[in-house]
Amino acid sequence: MTPDEIAAVRGELEEFAAEVFEPFARDGQRWWGQVYLRGLLTDGKRKSVEPMAARLGADGNRQALAHFITTSPWDPSHVRAKLAWKMETAIRPTAAIFDDTGFLKDGTASACVSSQYTGTAGKVTNCQVGVSLHLASDHASAAVDWRLFLPETWDPASPKADSDKTARRSACGIPADVGHVEKWQLALDMLDETRSWGIEVPLAIADAGYGDCAAFRLGLNDRGLNYVVGISTTLSAHLGDAVPVTPAYQGNGRPPVAKYPDKPRSVKELVIAVGRKAARPVSWREGSRPGRGRLGLKRMYSRFVALRIRPAGREIRQATEGPELPECWLLAEWPTTEPEPVQFWLSDLPADFPLTTLVRLAKLRWRIEHDYREMKQALGLAHFEGRTWNGWHHHVTLVSAAHAFCTLQRLATSPKDTAPA
Repeated sequence: MTPDEIAAVRGELEEFAAEVFEPFARDGQRWWGQVYLRGLLTDGKRKSVEPMAARLGADGNRQALAHFITTSPWDPSHVRAKLAWKMETAIRPTAAIFDDTGFLKDGTASACVSSQYTGTAGKVTNCQVGVSLHLASDHASAAVDWRLFLPETWDPASPKADSDKTARRSACGIPADVGHVEKWQLALDMLDETRSWGIEVPLAIADAGYGDCAAFRLGLNDRGLNYVVGISTTLSAHLGDAVPVTPAYQGNGRPPVAKYPDKPRSVKELVIAVGRKAARPVSWREGSRPGRGRLGLKRMYSRFVALRIRPAGREIRQATEGPELPECWLLAEWPTTEPEPVQFWLSDLPADFPLTTLVRLAKLRWRIEHDYREMKQALGLAHFEGRTWNGWHHHVTLVSAAHAFCTLQRLATSPKDTAPA
């Protein structure tokens, strides 16, 4: 926003900040929280403390801003809870979306920085990785919880611990009880936390980095949450109509147990076996290009195959009572221009669930990509230059608040707009 645009919404911003920052113990924290928000929202190439302070004029006290974001003792989870309550009312979320994003770094001193894969760069590189939970509906979304992923090299209890990195834990302010936890477990932990705030959603959405993990899917089942998650082509399964068979007892040893007579096949093989003719056309939302949709934009369209299958694997078998594996939806996108399916999802939604709705939910993950893009390009999500654990969590929380304010402004001017911004 330009300074004039900030001035035009200054009253609304102060009211928003007063509500979201109500948990702060001191008036000074509330003031600098609101100033930091203005710094994030004001146009500028970098949104780290020093350039923001320079743009904020009389309120741009660099030292005070740095202290507030890095060392001031406030709990980001209290602010996130306030933010979640406010955005739940505004968004009316139909799903919680989980994902992670990379924070590229040149040095090695920042908390949890390591050589690791991030989709942000599309390769293994020197970075931090943050896992986030977003409340989402078709028309809006908001990041309401975060975790900084701690690689095994930073965990002194891990056999992969790096002595140089574990020695930096104290300087980075990493709590002693924080160790390496897989990203899918961090996602479940965030789900548990948001539920403790009273936030309930009926569905979880994630990409194959989470969907391929049976433990993640089982964790959602244990919490009574349906899911639509991406999966890789190699996940194995039986067709839904497969039936376990008990071999005849020969009179020697233990009686045989029922099992599926055929080996499971990859989901790609199952979809290709039914063929391209099984694909059905589905349009799920309006995109960003001009067209003839309700909002004057072109509707997004492709062809999809939906099969009932029974995912296989040791973890699924161990968690299943009886010989019959649970039945799920396998959804595959197979455009007319492609010789093979290009994307796959797994869902435990009911067998009579409509295909168009299943596709719309699978494709809802675009909202988290949209949020990351807005927060990185416009609000400085990856611009934090501090090195501490608390500083990182403070910064991403304030960026989420700034993004939420922008979302509320957009909804206020066009509440029925479902097109991407």
